[in-house]
This record gives sequence, C-alpha cells and structure tokens, in this order.
Amino acid sequence: MKNLKFIGLCSTLAIAAAACGTHKKIEQIRAGEMQARLALPSDSSLPTREIKIPEKTRDTLQIVDFEGHEMLIMNAIRDEDGEMVATERLEAAVVTARFRNVAERRGRVDLEFQVIVPRDMQDSRWQLRLDPDMYILGDSLRLDPVIITGRDYRKAQLRGYEQYRRFLNSIITDTTRFINLGALEIFLERNIPEVYAFRNDTTYVSDEQFASAYGVTERQAVEHYTWQLWKRWNRRRAGRKELMYHRFVKAPIITEGIRLDTVLQNADGDFIYNYVQTINTRPKLRRVEIVLSGDIKEQGRRIYTIPRSEPLTFYISSISGLADGSERYLKKIIERKVEANTACYIEFPQGKANIDPSLGNNPGEIGRIKGNFRELLVNETFELDSICVEAFASPEGQKKSNEALSERRAKAASEYFARYASHLRDSLSREAGVVLSLGDEALEIQKPTEISFKSRSGGENWQMLDFLVESDEGLKDAAKKEYARIAGLNIDPDMREKQLSRTPHYRYLREKLYPRLRIVKFNFFLHRKGMVKDTIHTTELDTVYMRGVQCLRDHDYEEALKLLQPYKDFNTAVAYVALDRNSSAMEILRGLETTGAVNYLLAILYSREGDEKNAVQCYIHACAQEPSYVHRGNLDPEISALIRKYDLNKEQ
Repeated sequence: MKNLKFIGLCSTLAIAAAACGTHKKIEQIRAGEMQARLALPSDSSLPTREIKIPEKTRDTLQIVDFEGHEMLIMNAIRDEDGEMVATERLEAAVVTARFRNVAERRGRVDLEFQVIVPRDMQDSRWQLRLDPDMYILGDSLRLDPVIITGRDYRKAQLRGYEQYRRFLNSIITDTTRFINLGALEIFLERNIPEVYAFRNDTTYVSDEQFASAYGVTERQAVEHYTWQLWKRWNRRRAGRKELMYHRFVKAPIITEGIRLDTVLQNADGDFIYNYVQTINTRPKLRRVEIVLSGDIKEQGRRIYTIPRSEPLTFYISSISGLADGSERYLKKIIERKVEANTACYIEFPQGKANIDPSLGNNPGEIGRIKGNFRELLVNETFELDSICVEAFASPEGQKKSNEALSERRAKAASEYFARYASHLRDSLSREAGVVLSLGDEALEIQKPTEISFKSRSGGENWQMLDFLVESDEGLKDAAKKEYARIAGLNIDPDMREKQLSRTPHYRYLREKLYPRLRIVKFNFFLHRKGMVKDTIHTTELDTVYMRGVQCLRDHDYEEALKLLQPYKDFNTAVAYVALDRNSSAMEILRGLETTGAVNYLLAILYSREGDEKNAVQCYIHACAQEPSYVHRGNLDPEISALIRKYDLNKEQ
C-alpha cells in the first residue's frame, strides 16, 4: 500500500513539474524571449534562375568605361600598409534584411524564405503549427502550413488512434454471433428431427419449405433464439463512432494541405525550413509580403497563439518593365484621285442597243446602279468627277458587228444614266439650295459640279467566257477540255465562235453563259474633297504593335512575341529575353543603336552566358547613359549578383 502511495505521489509531482515547465516556456514566448520567425536564405541559395559565374580566387575585372578609359573593377580592402588589395568573396549564412528583390522569369516568381523555430521553443509534448500568409495586390492568401510535432505529442496522437481502433474492433459486424445456435439446434433435434436433418444437408431450403416443416419460418426461429439485448447494445455502440473518435483522437494527424509535418526526436538546435512559394505574375504586381503566425498545442488543445511576425517583403522586378512604351506609327500615302468600279447585267433586245428598264432583270440591276450614283453624289469625302461606261457583247455573230453593237450599247447606257445623274443632281441641288437668312445677307449652298460621261466599246467578252466555262458546274470535264482546246488555237474570234458552234455543248453555252457576257461596266473617277495635292503622307497609330507592348506589360510573353516578332526592335528583344530565348534577343540587340536600355539588356544576356567582363562593362555603360539603371541593377538577379561580387555602384 505504501508503494502505491509513493508511485502516485511521484506521478503527481512529475505532472506538476511538467505543467510548471510548460507554463514557464509559454511565459518566455509571450515575453518575446523566443519566437518563431521568418528569415531570408543566404544569397548562395538564390537567385531564382541559375547564373553561370566561373569560380575565381579574386574578384577582379579589367574593362573599358563608357568614355573609353581602361579601369579595374575589384572587390578590395585596404591592407596594413594602406594598399588596396582584392579580397575573396565570403557568403553569409542567413540574411537578416526584411526585404529582397526577386525577379520574374517566364511569368513566374519564386519566393524563397525560411521558417525558423528556436531550440528553446521546441518541446516534445507540443505541436507547433506555423501559417505563412501572403499579401498580394490587396488580397491575402494563406499558404500551406508548416507543422512541427514533438515526439511525445505524436505518441499521444498514435495512442488515441489505437484506442479508437480498439473501440471499432469491439463493434460486432457478424450478426450470427447474436444467435444462441446451441439452444436452437437442441430445440430442432429434440422436437423436429426431420428439420434438424437440414443442418448437414447442402440442399437449398426455401423459407416456405422451412415453415411447412414445423409451422414457423426460419426468420421467426432465429429471432426467438437471438440475444436481443446484446444486439441493441451493439447497435448503440456502432452509433457512437463519431463521438468516440473525437473522444480518443483529440489531435488528428493531418496528411493533406500542409507543406511539412516533421517529428522532432531531439530538440538539439534551431529548426529551419526552407520554404519556396511560386506565384504567377500579373499586371501591376510590384510587391509581395509574407507574414508568419500560428499556434502551439499540447494534448490536442491550443495553449498559445503565436502572434503575427514582422513581414518579409519581396519587391518583384520584371523584364516587362524594360519595355519601351513609346507610340509607334504607320506611314500611309493618301492619293487625291481614287477609282471605283462596278458592273451590271443589263439585258438588251437581240441585236439592239436601246435600254428597256422593264426587260428581264433590268429593274433590279438598273436600280442598283442608280443607288451607287446617289451614294457617290452625297458622299462627304469624295467628289465624283467622271464616269466611263464600257459595254460588252457575246461572241455570236461577226466580230465587227459585235464591236459596233457594244459601242452603241455603251453610248445608250451613258445617255440613260447621264439623264438620271442630271435629274438627281438637280434634285439634290434643290434640296441643298436652301437660303439661310443671315441678317441682310444670304448664303446659298453650292450646286454639285457637272459629271462627264465617256462611253467605250468592250467588244466580245471572251475573257469572261473563259472564266465562266472554267467555273461552271453544269459543264462536264470533257466539254471544258474541248472548249480549252479551241480557245488555245491561234485563230481569229469569228473562226473560234464557228468551231464552238459545232460542239455538242454549244447550245448550253449560248443559252446559259452568253447572256452573262452582255454586261455594262461602270468606272467611277473621284477625288477627295478639299485636297489640293495629288498625294499626302499621314501617320496612323500601329495598333498591332501597341497591342504587343501591352501584352509585354501584362506578362503575356508568348502573345507579345507573336505580335512583335516582325518588327525586330528593342521590344521584340525584351519579349525574347522574358522567354529565355537569349540568342534571338542578342541577335536583335547587336543590330540596334547602343542606348542605355540596349546596354542594360545586353548586360543581362552576357551575365546569363557567364561572360562577366562584357556583362559588367555593358552595365556600367548603361548606368553612364541612364543613371536610373543604377537602382534597376539591384532588381535583376543577373546584374545584382555582379554588383555584389564586384562592389559596383559604390560611388553612387
């Protein structure tokens, strides 16, 4: 009995001591003596893209500055004798700065930071959940948490799962275990031996057969010999699964939606987790902040809420920021004189030249031409000068007769539409000639100028017949080949028509195609109103190019390159650099004027190739031409690595 009391006392003291230790640690955490924090990894684990920098024992370069003078670039210190000597480059383990410049490449940015938990903040009985929150363009996003689980805490978790497993195993799933089979067999053997024989008989017995054997069904017999109380107890136990899960598993083991869940065996040092979060860039994205918070749990309950840490700030630089947004214009030449033409199918009586407005399709065709006249006469941009009317004939009959006939038809069409134009001009003149009262003076709108008509014979329309035969779907291939053979003969048109008349498809040509050859073609000659010179040069904004520049700014580099590729200018090179197509970018830049922007982009490309000398030289030239690149150089990892290595910009 004394031993039991002693053991109980020791257990009580151990629990009290543990509680005291927990309380003391929490107070230290609350007082800020130990806190989980965010930090930036060493420069050696960055940049976000690989830069080929050869290994050297001394960081020294001999280059030519923008004015052509040779200069020595080195990372140097003053020795005991006052001499400046080059030093070797040393890397820090952890950068304590609260911000970092990161570069967007191919539309993505890698944010690298460290989650650090001091050794004294770790406890085998605790679980720490650390939640990084990302703030971007006014929105917040909770990233995957980092969970650090103590050894004893994990043991308690597993013990809870084991208790719940034992509870589940205690639930009976085999319903036959609730039946008193022994009593049921004894009853059958003593009272109904013929039914008891079914016990060793594999023959299937239906419920009806069983009932006819001894007056009750199998179900009724089973229910009679079932332990109902035990069955009800088991049913209630199965219904408490969820309740018992929460009772035993106070701290479930999370397996999804976390960045890390590690069990610390021994708290012999600070816990450091290198966290990398990749994000897609978007327009106007310049800065991202990461803040750390979380909580500490013991025995499944929260004992402390970790307050929000100071933010880590990432300033994002993008190659698209180098794009030249200057407007680009197209050069266009505008002619004073312009020409428009149209054709109509005016039907003439056979062998005649007079126009019958009611014949065949003439109402629609003549109406369409009249509509064209009206549109041109009231046009605000163009003035109608003259109209050339050309009539054509089909090839049946003699060539000379057809030429004379087409000439008469052209003249008839000219006179017909000249009368209409004169009538329309007078009508428009009356509509526009409204006298406006201006005190004692009056201003009359100027009448439209006279329009001259010229008529011309087009002769037999063989050219159009060739086209119609070739495209006609009613003619067979053999007929088309025969027509092509005759057309290819070097004979006069009358002989050609005669040979066609002997072919079996001539009737089809004459009835279906010949009427379509009798067309009247109108050529309208106009000039631009108010324009004196024959030609003028204007500029128009190149909307395709400007869309490409906007795609650069929106980080849609594939579309930007598709639009900008034909121009082969600086912005095209920017698109190539953004897509890591460095050779194509270099080819364009070498052919451009070496401005500050060109030199800066060349510095990035040389750095990617590992050519430090040319990279530093181009960067220094860029800064001399445009001082803003001094600051910009810290934003691009290809340049910032060189700035740190050679201690550039120290004068600035």
